[in-house]
Amino acid sequence: MPVLLLILKFAVVTVLVASLVEAAVLSWRHARGLGPAYDWKSAGLSVVDFLVREYPLRWLLPLAFWLGWMDWLYAHRLFTLPLDHWTGWVAAFLLQEFCYYWYHRAAHRVRWFWCTHSIHHSPNDLNLSAAYRFGWTGKLTGVLAFFLLAPLLGAPPRLILLMFTLNLLYQFWIHATWIPRLGPLEWVLNTPSAHRVHHASNLEYLDGNYGGVLIVFDRLFGTYIAEREDVKPRYGLVKPQTSYNLLAIEFDGWRALWRDLRGAKSVDEALGYLWRPPGWRPGGGETTEELRRHARLAPPAVPPAPAPHGPATDVATVPPLPAP
Repeated sequence: MPVLLLILKFAVVTVLVASLVEAAVLSWRHARGLGPAYDWKSAGLSVVDFLVREYPLRWLLPLAFWLGWMDWLYAHRLFTLPLDHWTGWVAAFLLQEFCYYWYHRAAHRVRWFWCTHSIHHSPNDLNLSAAYRFGWTGKLTGVLAFFLLAPLLGAPPRLILLMFTLNLLYQFWIHATWIPRLGPLEWVLNTPSAHRVHHASNLEYLDGNYGGVLIVFDRLFGTYIAEREDVKPRYGLVKPQTSYNLLAIEFDGWRALWRDLRGAKSVDEALGYLWRPPGWRPGGGETTEELRRHARLAPPAVPPAPAPHGPATDVATVPPLPAP
């Protein structure tokens, strides 16, 4: 445990330095025509998001409320994990991964949680700096409620929170686009390839690969999507965030939710805006399922007639969606 705490103590500096090194290398490659431009302004916003969350907000929004519930459940636990044996640590790790999977899945499928989590997906480029843009309202939305199962089943609350932190630290490196597929490890671990799919806004890739360290729960529950050679990931939100105003990035989702709640015509409609998937609207909206259904029903694009003096204009086509 002391070794893990020491790692976390230096994690902030390590993460920031590593993302700066990546930024310098990618900028150097762009200057030599070997890659796209690096968005330094977006990276700077991620740094500010990170520093505000880790310092003033850590003090202003403590975990006391949720820790109290976790401590109470642990005091009334159904089992006790044998932490004097390796099996107890493995069980605690798997419990934390299981809880994280369902939290992350809800963060994409429930608008209340998506209002915070969408900030992590707002950069239009995927790089190491995007890894620590999490938003400022996570503690207020009840994220730790998803982890209450772990202490009830015998995992000490502080161990679960430590493993959760290590889980997020592990995910730092998988936000790289320059790391290729990792062969057999793709079956077990959350890898850069799997996470590129998770951050992509292509219809083929939406709402998949929710795992933290492991990808096995995605495979078990049918949410695993493999990266395809014929579909290059397009990063960012389905409706891209183009603003560099940090307050807009942090709160636009909440402002949109508030507008919808104010316009709701019934309690059921208001609850739908809160708890149904992003894009839901009564009578039809733009959820992932609706967007995919509309894409399948849309007629194929018809190329325009050739110009009188030149070749026909190229028409971008979307590769077919995988069979459900």
